[in-house]
Amino acid sequence: MFNMKTIGTAVCLSFAAATVGLADDLGKQDYMQGCAGCHGESGMGQGPLAELLTIDVPDLTTLSARNDGKFPMLDVIHVIDGRMGVRAHGGAMPIWGLIFKENAAGDSGLLGGAEAIARGRMLSIAYYLESIQK
Repeated sequence: MFNMKTIGTAVCLSFAAATVGLADDLGKQDYMQGCAGCHGESGMGQGPLAELLTIDVPDLTTLSARNDGKFPMLDVIHVIDGRMGVRAHGGAMPIWGLIFKENAAGDSGLLGGAEAIARGRMLSIAYYLESIQK
């Protein structure tokens, strides 16, 4: 028979796996809506708007390869939320972080909750990008 500790551990691990899967799904959805226009559905930088830009759109599937095999999670989040400037993203202005926060504030009516929702969405995109690494 299984003891309660074993069952509890199994339930927690199942929940954690489901949460990461959900984050990937939500991240993919946000990526497709906000990023694929430039970075492409595959993340390889060949979106329909890429040719209109004056800078090359990076291949997001090679972030780990370009970082000694380690996915640069914090850097990715900082680019998404605007803390790490990317010229095409409007410099230091937190483009997606601000958009996510404003959308969440409008949906929930709670500014504090909006910050948490925005951070969750940015983290979901980062997890999705981690999942598409070559």
